[in-house]
Amino acid sequence: MLVVGSTNPAKLEPVRLVFAELFPELEIRGVEVPSGVPDQPIGYEETFLGAENRAKAALAQPGASWGLGLEAGVEFNTYGSWLFNIAVVLRADGRRGMARGGSVLLPPVVGERLRGGQELGLVMDDLMGQKDTKKGSGAVGILTLSRVERVEFWRHTIELALPPFLRPELYPLE
Repeated sequence: MLVVGSTNPAKLEPVRLVFAELFPELEIRGVEVPSGVPDQPIGYEETFLGAENRAKAALAQPGASWGLGLEAGVEFNTYGSWLFNIAVVLRADGRRGMARGGSVLLPPVVGERLRGGQELGLVMDDLMGQKDTKKGSGAVGILTLSRVERVEFWRHTIELALPPFLRPELYPLE
């Protein structure tokens, strides 16, 4: 069984799509687990740690043979604030896959609020006058007018984390 360290439908749906194609025999279940990082991770290291913590906690669930952690983070540079995501996939045999997905430049007003300590989902809810946008199209869908939906944003990242499982001869176990 593959356990995902989230119950968010916008994260579970891309996992189901990818794994149904590649590993159709796996049952997929989402569970709520702590990330061990702030609600809005800042920077690559903190975001990676959140995804890794979720994957480890998912793999520790009864019956799990795979654990998957997904974490969206924000980083700041001279060009502005960027949304990106990380996937960490762990298997009980010790095999590990990980990837950083694409990035999208966030509006300056969003970046300012994130620097002030707010969480992206709540900022986007406020700006759009909606609720729980992170469980739907998310910031990426809102900003691209749904040209890139959150499910596809995550799907891309999950697929990029799978080469150690798809081509194990090229990724020796440590």
